[in-house]
Amino acid sequence: MRILVVCGAGASSTFVAQRVRSAAEDRGIPCEARAGSESSIGADLDTLDVVLVGPHLAPRMELIRAGAASRGAVAVLLPGDVFSDLDGSRTLALVQESIASSRITAPTQREDHDD
Repeated sequence: MRILVVCGAGASSTFVAQRVRSAAEDRGIPCEARAGSESSIGADLDTLDVVLVGPHLAPRMELIRAGAASRGAVAVLLPGDVFSDLDGSRTLALVQESIASSRITAPTQREDHDD
């Protein structure tokens, strides 16, 4: 899984990305999770499976979701209490549910993946 966690400036998303990476690692799930800002979404979409969007960006969610879908990624609005998920397990579960419901496969299963 390749995940970008975005917030307005990219600062608070760092904590979420670290926690998701840790939760995935604990479960043996291959995962690249990194933080970014709203302005970095467009440039990164071709290399992502999931965009986790900070709750304060909810007013722009439909635009972000449409852009992600057009490039084969899924965008997920994070819950308002995302920062209380100290071990990243709830956020990882949200990612996994979103991938399953959108029928996006893991990078190792994607036909266009070059690894």
